Amino acid sequence: MDELFTDAYFMKKALDEAQMAYENEEIPIGAIVVFENKIIGKGHNQTEKLTDVTAHAEMLAITAASSYMNSKFLDECTLYVTIEPCLMCCGAIGWSRLKRVVFGAAEPKFGYSKHGNLLPAKTELTTGILEKECRELMKQFFAEKRD
Repeated sequence: MDELFTDAYFMKKALDEAQMAYENEEIPIGAIVVFENKIIGKGHNQTEKLTDVTAHAEMLAITAASSYMNSKFLDECTLYVTIEPCLMCCGAIGWSRLKRVVFGAAEPKFGYSKHGNLLPAKTELTTGILEKECRELMKQFFAEKRD
């Protein structure tokens, strides 16, 4: 991997997406899809704005990447997401055949690992990239909601 294009570099881009969600009073999760060190899809949670429970960051990023690639399969792509994907997003990851998933912080309530690893066996997984930053943005968001 090129020195510039590290997992931390791309996770920062996903965090930029999460920040946009935060600023729009959405749960601050951001995601990007990368192919050959180029961002081909990005998204942040928009469930409130779109009144759509499926408008998760991962789903929007995968849809954008599929459109860019003109293919439903993303088998040479990596998904970077700030928070561990939920069951629904794991389904989309599997169906899109993403080669690799990288996430920042675990999600103990709704993350896939609560239900066992539901990612396809061929999907490579890397966790804990910029974990503190990803977790802190979520903590800040929910602390403000409780106030």
